[in-house]
Amino acid sequence: MAGNIQHRAARQLIAASILLLSLIAPEINRAQEASEDGSTVVYPATYFTEWQPITAGDMLARIPGQDTNGRGSGGGGFSRPGGFSGSPSRGGRGLGSGAGSTEILINGKRNAGKNNSTQQMLQRIASSQVQEIQIIRGTSGDLDVRGSGQIINVVLFEELSSTSFSYQGSLNYSQDDAIQPGGTFAVNGQRGELDYTMTLRSQPRYRNSLNNESSILGDFSPNDTVTEEVTIDGANNELSFNLAYAINSKSTLQLNGLLAERDAPTDIERVTSNLRSNPVVHLVEREANPNPRDNWEGGFDYEYTFDNGARFKLLGIANQDENLRIRQRFERFANNTEELNLILNSNSITKERIVRGSYTFDFLQNQSVEIGGERAQTTLNSALALGLLNASGTPSTALGGLVPVNLGLANSQVEEIRYEPFAIHNWRINPKLTLESTLLYETSDIIQTGDAQNSRSFEFIKPKIDLRYNITPMFQLRGSAERIVNQLSFADFVAANDEQDNDANTLRGNAELRQQAQWRYTLNSEYRLPSDIGVVSAEFFYADHQDVIDWIDASTSEDALASVNGNLGDGVEYGATLTASIRMAMIGLPNLLVNSTLNIQDSQVTDPFDGRERRFRNYQRGRFTLTTRHDIPEWRFNWGTQYFDRLDGGMFQYDIKDFEFSVGEPFYGIFAEIRDRRGITYRLDVRQLTDGSQCRERWRYNGRRSDGWLRELEYRCTHGGTQPSLTITGNF
Repeated sequence: MAGNIQHRAARQLIAASILLLSLIAPEINRAQEASEDGSTVVYPATYFTEWQPITAGDMLARIPGQDTNGRGSGGGGFSRPGGFSGSPSRGGRGLGSGAGSTEILINGKRNAGKNNSTQQMLQRIASSQVQEIQIIRGTSGDLDVRGSGQIINVVLFEELSSTSFSYQGSLNYSQDDAIQPGGTFAVNGQRGELDYTMTLRSQPRYRNSLNNESSILGDFSPNDTVTEEVTIDGANNELSFNLAYAINSKSTLQLNGLLAERDAPTDIERVTSNLRSNPVVHLVEREANPNPRDNWEGGFDYEYTFDNGARFKLLGIANQDENLRIRQRFERFANNTEELNLILNSNSITKERIVRGSYTFDFLQNQSVEIGGERAQTTLNSALALGLLNASGTPSTALGGLVPVNLGLANSQVEEIRYEPFAIHNWRINPKLTLESTLLYETSDIIQTGDAQNSRSFEFIKPKIDLRYNITPMFQLRGSAERIVNQLSFADFVAANDEQDNDANTLRGNAELRQQAQWRYTLNSEYRLPSDIGVVSAEFFYADHQDVIDWIDASTSEDALASVNGNLGDGVEYGATLTASIRMAMIGLPNLLVNSTLNIQDSQVTDPFDGRERRFRNYQRGRFTLTTRHDIPEWRFNWGTQYFDRLDGGMFQYDIKDFEFSVGEPFYGIFAEIRDRRGITYRLDVRQLTDGSQCRERWRYNGRRSDGWLRELEYRCTHGGTQPSLTITGNF
């Protein structure tokens, strides 16, 4: 306990030291320009000359308070490590809802489509094409997105004709000595009034992990042990394009398309040792799970500007995701023969169709109004079939000769049709103060057919107020209050494969699930340190949640206890986030960028099984991130580190018959990057310098958990190992 306290204190001391050093930092040459009120900070192309970046993403990584993922402080050239779940927090639906975090625009326009990654696009834009990068801290009716904390706008040069080609090759190494290649080839350029980007990408998603599990019975006697080797030989293969065409001086059209194959074939070797028998009995099993997945998307974004400056905007999106998950489990005998004892086929097809139109016009002085509407149609077709060897019934050839098991809601279709008219008023009250007010009305119908017949209608009013005050050009206060309606997961409506538990093959569906909503209040202060030294900020939030989604009691009797995802009532969530992104000029290293983030949060809801107050499911109470990036321009070299950890360790999950506690080791990473005279970049990443174990402790009970009759205590750890990779990037 004392060690944990000392560890936490050391981390907090680091963050405080960074802030203190920044306040006494000496002046350095200011390379940025800013608007008079500080609402927009501009970084011209010349700002980045010293570092000789290759892509627009490389440029963004050099700006204090930003990273290539566009998430603000905490970058340093890394993506966010896996294995750390967050909180329910935001998750509002609708294309105009805003995510509350940083948005990225290119030439003032959002990237058309939902599944095309703007972050990946930045890595395909050559730095020579970038005129400037704008950090927009205020609100404006001229912006293409709303509801964001801040906006990054990458402005490209307007050239009559230019084309650039970029490529990236990679080799990823796993702990089982497997080496997986990957690569990306992209074309980006202009031809007259046409801007285009086309990308062909093949990214390995290979993962090898070793799982160890041990359990004891309620009387503390040994039960069994399980060892597993899990190999996921997956890959993401994508072909995408983005086109932007200036039809004339008043109208523009964007088109996007994506075709992707994201297979995740999984092989599992498992040995279960029964310690209750004498001698010990070993059960050897193998699983072969192909898991093919395909999806596509197409979209358009049209804008017309009238002579008076008013704008009409129309966009549409259509996509489809087909996910086939196949689980086949075989028992292996001493003579090396195998017998199929379980097959689980889950096939889901999700389709989405969205159209959104709006009209924006000036209203009085320094005011603008946007009115419009959105229609969205989402459908899920789901089919689930389970076959077991020893079940009673007639074997089915479709299930490999196993006996079908009757499952509730196994074959279902879910459709939601949503309409959302809205009005947004933006008011620049004075040069320092802006107010944006939003009012949305949502009406939706959810219809479920198949094994369950159900039809329901919902109505929500979703207001929002966003107030921003520039106390000085460097110091800004932001406050907001809004009603958020979270997007439902249609997978919760139907029976599904339980991918987290080998002992429970399926999850039940709930045809009565309602949307989780919240009233959310935030206050943010941001201070940009003098002479581009860095950025420090503090954000506080409080959220009142309604109809929190978590496990609820779905038992038909005390002999058939069961739970299902449902609405358990109201809850609250609150917390604070402190960030600092500092150039270490005070110690003579202005090209050393240190980013730190400290998040502290908590939540509270009433458990439906025992009536006690507890956190939300899988909720982390805090996290700390510390990253560095050090550029050495004279060597054409840069390197960096990352540290990421939860503050108090674990997360909890509460069910009717069991309780789970999850905890993971801190994440450590390091990278080194060097560029040759031809502009080719060689990068070595080493993710998870330690073993990176993720562990789960599960308490299983006889009957209800609230009765307290412990049946089994299970402890399971997953070891992913160190993950080095080599990447070569260039353009021409």
